[in-house]
Amino acid sequence: MKLQQLRYIWEVAHHDLNVSATAQSLYTSQPGISKQIRLLEDELGVEVFSRSGKHLTHITPAGEEIIRVAGEVLRKVESIKQVALEFSDESKGNLAIGTTHTQARYALPPVISSFIQRFPDVALHMHQGTPMQISEMAADGTVDFAIATEALSLFNDLIMMPCYRWNRSIVVPKDHPLAKIDKLTLKELAEYPIVTYVFGFTGRSKLDEAFEKEGLKPKVVFTAADADVIKTYVRLNLGVGIVAHMAVDPEADSDLVCLDASHLFAASVTKLGFRRGTYIRGYMYDFIQSFAPHLTRETVDAAIACHSKAELDEIFKDVELPVY
Repeated sequence: MKLQQLRYIWEVAHHDLNVSATAQSLYTSQPGISKQIRLLEDELGVEVFSRSGKHLTHITPAGEEIIRVAGEVLRKVESIKQVALEFSDESKGNLAIGTTHTQARYALPPVISSFIQRFPDVALHMHQGTPMQISEMAADGTVDFAIATEALSLFNDLIMMPCYRWNRSIVVPKDHPLAKIDKLTLKELAEYPIVTYVFGFTGRSKLDEAFEKEGLKPKVVFTAADADVIKTYVRLNLGVGIVAHMAVDPEADSDLVCLDASHLFAASVTKLGFRRGTYIRGYMYDFIQSFAPHLTRETVDAAIACHSKAELDEIFKDVELPVY
């Protein structure tokens, strides 16, 4: 059994069983990959993939488990490489972050700008997506860190640490009837069409829970993953916008009226997560603490050492999170 063979079955499984596409991504030949997979199956005595002629049709039950373990082995190998890099040159390397538009646009710029100044030889890669996509990328090793509000808790193999609390703002044109109300109620808000985030995005669940608790059905007429897109459609009078408070820029959005909504919706918590077994290099600890100052190296190591969610929650139960 060779590491190369494990790499091949892992990559084929994650390229929709398309051996040709896998070969292109790995800069090798399709026959070479097929041969190595066959050799591995012969050695193991079971098929990893079922076939119809020369085409792979699906992963066998045995293959599902073999590929899962292969992924763990490959991640351990990557960790060994990271350890070697840390001791050979602690200031060089790569850092991949998966996050949402709101985090990338409003929360991360100063952190990333400062990080690049301190670590000019670290290549930083940002992947944007839905919270579910981001969590999956962290779980399968595509990114080192996932930064999001929703979905991270669905993945048990991710270590998740709270970074900060945030709430929402209502944005309307200056001539909108709600612009004259000092303290808005959910009932008043529910009387107007609403423009907000896609379900499962940027704390959307808190919004839905608040309306449901009051027995109200909001008229959501338009949803988007991007706060800037939401504000664009508010300007077109499509509806009342509900966005993360951090996504309102006093200068860029001076043509809109921003109303505090913290009394209407429960606060959300943005978290940073990474898969168990990840080797955290020195500059990665630095990035984490720059983004969330309470997440010191000692705190991160304590979180890594936890064996259950209850233990992890105990670490952060008395931490006063920043509010944005």
